[in-house]
Amino acid sequence: MIELASAGYRYGAQDIFSRVDVSLQPGSFHFLTGPSGAGKTTFLKLCYLALRPTSGEMRVFGQDAGAATRDDVAGMRRRIGVVHQDCKFLDHLTVSENIAMPLVVAGRDPKAHQEELSDLLSWVDLDARANALPPELSGGERQRAALARAVILAPDMIIADEPTGNIDWDMGMRVLTLLTELNRMGRTIVVATHDMNLIRAARQKVQARVLRLSGGQLTQAGSDL
Repeated sequence: MIELASAGYRYGAQDIFSRVDVSLQPGSFHFLTGPSGAGKTTFLKLCYLALRPTSGEMRVFGQDAGAATRDDVAGMRRRIGVVHQDCKFLDHLTVSENIAMPLVVAGRDPKAHQEELSDLLSWVDLDARANALPPELSGGERQRAALARAVILAPDMIIADEPTGNIDWDMGMRVLTLLTELNRMGRTIVVATHDMNLIRAARQKVQARVLRLSGGQLTQAGSDL
């Protein structure tokens, strides 16, 4: 899915990370950990092509990201669903309309996808909140709505930045269950988190690889987390 070879990212005079070598295989599940400021969000932005490496090489779905055109990038992004830490909803639209927004951006008519939208609302247990506005949702409801929005285009990869960071443990486990279900359906999952307990819980459900970003280097964490 994504390959980085001696890749780095520099912001101004500061190397956020350097000489990163990693391969994210189809159907794999990865947790990305590391201290605050280590560059986890920057790494995720590279993965969903909001940024490009300033050194080294990166291939996404087999294509050289450095040589990708705007159209190439748009095509690759449609294969990646992103759950942002702050969810980024349009508060004047209903939950259902927010979840359907990627269809609109892709030039599709949401009315032609009502069955899929209904199935997604049921999957994340938001049927009763379909017509609510985002400010009316709890933290857990917002995260589940964000996950539904991320998968409505049936992407090959889901990238989530601290998806359980602002919700309680029980709701976090519900979000984790949804992510593991997606992984069992063949989706590649990348989750940035500070929560080691979440990682331990996930490892009882799926084979998850843990990557640690610290001091500008990306390493595979041990099994004793």
